[in-house]
Amino acid sequence: MGWFPEAERWSTWLSRPVTRHIFYGVVIGFLLSHTPTSFTRYLKPRKRRETETFDSRPIELRSDEIVSGVTGLIGNTPLVRINSLSDALGVEILGKAEFLNPGGSVKDRVALQMIEDAERNGLLRPYTGSRIFEGTVGSTGISIATIAKARGYDATIIMPDDVAEEKVKALLSLGAEIERVRPASIIDKKQYVNLARQRASRFAQDDPVNSSLPHNHTLYSTPSSVVVTTTSNVDLDQNNWQNDEDFLTKPRGYFADQFENRSNFDAHFKGTGPEIWRQTSGRVEAFVSGAGTGGTVAGTGQYLRSMNPEVIIAISDPDGSGLYNKVKYGVMYDRREAEGTKRRHQVDTVVEGIGINRMTNNIELALPVIDDAFRITDEEAVAMSRYLVKHDGLFLGSSSACNLMACVKLVKKKGWKEGQNVVTILCDSGNRHYSKFWNDDYLRNADISINLSLVENILQ
Repeated sequence: MGWFPEAERWSTWLSRPVTRHIFYGVVIGFLLSHTPTSFTRYLKPRKRRETETFDSRPIELRSDEIVSGVTGLIGNTPLVRINSLSDALGVEILGKAEFLNPGGSVKDRVALQMIEDAERNGLLRPYTGSRIFEGTVGSTGISIATIAKARGYDATIIMPDDVAEEKVKALLSLGAEIERVRPASIIDKKQYVNLARQRASRFAQDDPVNSSLPHNHTLYSTPSSVVVTTTSNVDLDQNNWQNDEDFLTKPRGYFADQFENRSNFDAHFKGTGPEIWRQTSGRVEAFVSGAGTGGTVAGTGQYLRSMNPEVIIAISDPDGSGLYNKVKYGVMYDRREAEGTKRRHQVDTVVEGIGINRMTNNIELALPVIDDAFRITDEEAVAMSRYLVKHDGLFLGSSSACNLMACVKLVKKKGWKEGQNVVTILCDSGNRHYSKFWNDDYLRNADISINLSLVENILQ
């Protein structure tokens, strides 16, 4: 140590217990204060590189888990790249494959959320003889019937008599009670949604078993509250009914009310939106969706906008619907309703599941985030569906075809050619549309041509 006197003194100082502890504390403090900062700085460019080299994720099979019944299969659907459209446009057209849900459509998410929320709020209890009522053009009814059976409820579905027969057969196979009525506007008491509300209200009185019960009751949801009507002595104002075991175990009718029910929005804000954000690693330039009740575009659009204020939200709107003009000009209006041509009931179209001529609670939630709208004709929807079968082997329903046609129009309008991600909803498959949308004879009788050049021309 003679050659290094300074080192010797340093070693002697460190050998003292108190000074050694002080020294170690200073060193550890220094490292702790700088390591997180350095680590964060390292991760930022790495995350940026990962985002820039984004690749679509493969389908994730749930081979490592056991899900709980049919409801465990709902959601977490993959994004599928539409190769023909993506390659032709130079962007990534990605479809959320909602037809892979167990009930065959995006409406599985909504039905599950509505039923779970009703159970959570004490409106429904399984295996009590309760019945769920809904007015729908088919897909929501099938989803409700599927989940109702799995959760111990019966289902009554009121629907227009001109929907595809495949939907009716599916509902019957699922054990649902079906009532088919003529198409009518919402102001008509015999419109299918209004009838569903009425049937739910009369459930206890009409049912020969329930009518003898001392506590007949009906429960259904509205946009902002729960309405309960009952002949029991329960004090509803004090919400004592939620603690009355005798009341809660009796059968009741529940009107799901998908058009106004906030659960519709929540299903997509909590599920579809976050899934898309995760699957694209946060790279979504645009989201396109049709709107029937408005829940899908409202919930998904609101979530994506909250994550990225620059994301474009657009809707595809079929003939006969007024949403296009509502977005473009602020007025719910369709050109076929011009003076001298307006009909009492909504214009018939081969596209089912999207399009509406009135404001709903869920549409109200969607409008603040919708940036653009695209009118899709029956001919364009039919052409897109046939184009996808020919080039991609994708057999999709009418609303899915509308959504993809709107994606193409959006990309062409924006002039995008550099790999931007445009995400849409593939609502259901073509197997629910054999009798109308996929029936060439039906289309000819409706004077709707099948012309693939409509798609090819717009892709050029």
